Amino acid sequence: MLKKLRQRVLISIVLAGAVYLAFTIYANFTQVLQAFGQFNWLLLPLLLLLSFMNYFARFLKWDYYLSIVHVEMKKVDSLSTFMSGLIMSVTPAKLGEVLKSVLVKEITGVPISKTAPIILAERITDFLSLLIIAITGAFFFDYGGRITIIVAVFIILLILAISNKKIALPIINFAEKIPFIKKYIHNIHSAYESSYQLLKPKPLIQMTLFSLIAWGFECFGYYIILINFNVNFGILWAFFSYSFSTIIGAISMLPGGLGLTEGSLTFLLVEKHVSTDIAVATTFIIRVVTLWFAVLVGIVSLTIYQKRYGKIKMESL
Repeated sequence: MLKKLRQRVLISIVLAGAVYLAFTIYANFTQVLQAFGQFNWLLLPLLLLLSFMNYFARFLKWDYYLSIVHVEMKKVDSLSTFMSGLIMSVTPAKLGEVLKSVLVKEITGVPISKTAPIILAERITDFLSLLIIAITGAFFFDYGGRITIIVAVFIILLILAISNKKIALPIINFAEKIPFIKKYIHNIHSAYESSYQLLKPKPLIQMTLFSLIAWGFECFGYYIILINFNVNFGILWAFFSYSFSTIIGAISMLPGGLGLTEGSLTFLLVEKHVSTDIAVATTFIIRVVTLWFAVLVGIVSLTIYQKRYGKIKMESL
């Protein structure tokens, strides 16, 4: 498994390198370097702390979800599995974080099908919190409203479908008639029961509000970066542009939203008549202290996990 993980991360790094090279050529490499020179690097520890606060807040959400599906783990083990999963931040919509379910099974023996729906619940509440910010910004700035509403409607319909057994169970029962799926149907039922519990109104509302706080840390980090470059369109605009760009990257299903998230962040600044070199520099910095810092935390955490529990035995996610 670790070989596959290394390959996936390496491919994403190569892809990111190509994307960032294209951006620097677009903005003029020399000017981008000069823009980096304007950044106060003493802010870096603060930015990394804000990102880590996002990760830790999301860990608390993960740990809460484990309790809902009745999985008992020591807090240190729960933290280890969550932080290790961050290595998969560069997978499409972060769905590779199902690695966390693999690690939970290795520690507790709980089937992957029981905890994998937590990743879905995490993504849904993440999306809802980002959509709240993005729709608010779209209303004030008259931009991106159509896209955010379409995504919001899709997420709401998905929640309604999962939450309504009269809709979900007939689909699962129909799947029993398909030979390829039939042998996995027990796992599908188990996964659905977990999903049903996780997306009940109370945990859904509570964790969406909690996600607002978690993602607010990274949005505020972006605001600090913009202020450093004397780009100040207000804190709401910073929160909106970061949330909107994150959503665009996520729905693209590209690893880590590479290319589209960066493109959206840069485009929104250029549209505000910010120079391309400053726009690209701010984009690079926020992505390093969020996406790539998450991957680094995941690598370190997975290394520590292996020292505690040995190599991961399962060969596939």
